[in-house]
Amino acid sequence: MGNLLYIIAVILIIGWLIGFVGYHAGGLIHILLVIAIVAVLLRLIRGDRV
Repeated sequence: MGNLLYIIAVILIIGWLIGFVGYHAGGLIHILLVIAIVAVLLRLIRGDRV
């Protein structure tokens, strides 16, 4: 289940980068970035090891 959180975070970061470079969709892109950062921080705080 920990891998799923990491994969979602990576997908959100990639989506943010694509949106930031390719489109100017306003707040949606920044919301994606914040969600990805929170997901990565949760993984680090929990200390899950694969």
